[in-house]
Amino acid sequence: MTLGLYKFSQTSLEHWHPCGGLQKGQMPARGSPLVDPIEDDPRVALCRQAASSSGPRKPSHDLEHVGRVVALSRHLARVEGADEALVACAAYLHDMERGREDAGGHAVAGARLARELLPGSGLFSPEETGLVAEAIASHRYRSGPPPSSLEARCLHDADKLDALGAVGVGRAYMMAGEHGQRLHSQVDGCAEARHVGDIDHSRYSPVEEYTVKLRHLPERMTTGEGRRMALRRAEFMASFFEELEAEVEGGR
Repeated sequence: MTLGLYKFSQTSLEHWHPCGGLQKGQMPARGSPLVDPIEDDPRVALCRQAASSSGPRKPSHDLEHVGRVVALSRHLARVEGADEALVACAAYLHDMERGREDAGGHAVAGARLARELLPGSGLFSPEETGLVAEAIASHRYRSGPPPSSLEARCLHDADKLDALGAVGVGRAYMMAGEHGQRLHSQVDGCAEARHVGDIDHSRYSPVEEYTVKLRHLPERMTTGEGRRMALRRAEFMASFFEELEAEVEGGR
């Protein structure tokens, strides 16, 4: 099946799945307890297939990140009462245009791509296409419109949750490696969050990323469950960077 610029096949779909406990390249068998009705929804399957066919990604925003955001956003949708299938669709597609940071950034570009791809599948109503696209457009932290629908708020919070806690620490250092950043740096008290293209990576570190951005994420959550989970993850993250600071100073 061909949809716009993306060619999808059963083979590419079966090379990746968000369920844990599988070897790379394996999909759970039909009827397996790992298969659920949401993942079997043809709309979700199409978006999962698109995500797995979208080409190489940097490790910090790879398919494992996408899978975690899908799982988190689905959890939030169940707790908050959003449309779980549409939230999953948006989560699968939210970083499809990650490499595009011009003309509004990858969130706007991803929303535009969704509006181009989904109607041609015959699986989405205009209203559903709009909900998915709006959620993608508003998921970004530093720019983009604020999430308005409940589905958009679930995706927004899920994407931020994946930047917090133990996973958030790991991803912060993955990104540091991608950009040649330092292990530790002194943070100016006037430092502010900046776009990745405006950062002097030779002087930057996850310590500054945590100070200017990551520690403030719980304040930006838009759902009750997202806020609860963010506060718990933020506690771990704060303890990690406190320990790092003590070790760097030679105190431990």
